[in-house]
Amino acid sequence: MKSTVLLRKGLFVLAALLGVAYAHAQTVSSVNVNEFEKRITASKEKTILDVRTVDEFTQGHLANAVNIDFYKNDFKQRVAKLDKAKPVFVYCLAGGRSSSAADILKDLGFKQVINMEGGMKAWSGAKKPVVK
Repeated sequence: MKSTVLLRKGLFVLAALLGVAYAHAQTVSSVNVNEFEKRITASKEKTILDVRTVDEFTQGHLANAVNIDFYKNDFKQRVAKLDKAKPVFVYCLAGGRSSSAADILKDLGFKQVINMEGGMKAWSGAKKPVVK
């Protein structure tokens, strides 16, 4: 009886520790445009993900960005194919879609997701470079 209680307590502690480790392994950060740019520049291996529509993307986007439209039915399937080990820098027009997309990426097992606060509106407002 006593050994069963100790075993259950031990399993509970182990499960709690694994949960904490899992939560730390997968993080979502929301940062301003200056920090976003700084982190992109510092990261050698990365994915830059633009979750706007194709029309929005063609009007101007970040260099080397991959466009996967958040509103498309296959959004989850398409982003699931990206490298989960690389940091993913995600943005949209104003920050709403990218915030939701960041949560989806985390749920899909991406290790590090960085969301740009204010989206392309903030990026352009800060006079950051845009590819057209």
